[in-house]
Amino acid sequence: MFGISIASPPNPILSPQTLISNPKSAFHGVRIHTPFAPHGTLSSRTRSSSCSVVMMAKKEEELKEIRAMSTEQINEEVVDLKGELLMLRLQKSAREDFKSSEFRRMRRMIARMLTVKREREIEEGVGKRLSRKLDRQWKKSIVMRPPPSLVKMLEEQKAAEAEKTK
Repeated sequence: MFGISIASPPNPILSPQTLISNPKSAFHGVRIHTPFAPHGTLSSRTRSSSCSVVMMAKKEEELKEIRAMSTEQINEEVVDLKGELLMLRLQKSAREDFKSSEFRRMRRMIARMLTVKREREIEEGVGKRLSRKLDRQWKKSIVMRPPPSLVKMLEEQKAAEAEKTK
């Protein structure tokens, strides 16, 4: 069962003068108390903190991999990921099977890569205005190509057709 208590300030007696001098509310929220977990099981707080530690380690590994890439490689990877994101949107609109978690994962991966790219620009002394101008030029220079997943799928279809004709 859960217990509920109202959190209040340490001094419960409020006079009109303290209310005028202190415009903040005396209400500080509601605390929900959960019963203690039985022995041998982990509490939800322990599980969530260990899960977040693992997730942070994965993010750090991904950042190390991204920082090891050159700027050109990062640009190519961003273009590929944006193409994959487009493919996911098309799958969603066609009501095909897809993993909805991939949207968030890809958007965050793109954001990480662009962040590393901007960090490098800051180290080089490139200002915000010039960075935006360079980004616009880069976006205009992108040559559209099919995303890697689509290329792989088309190759598999061609291989399957070649096997059928044999």
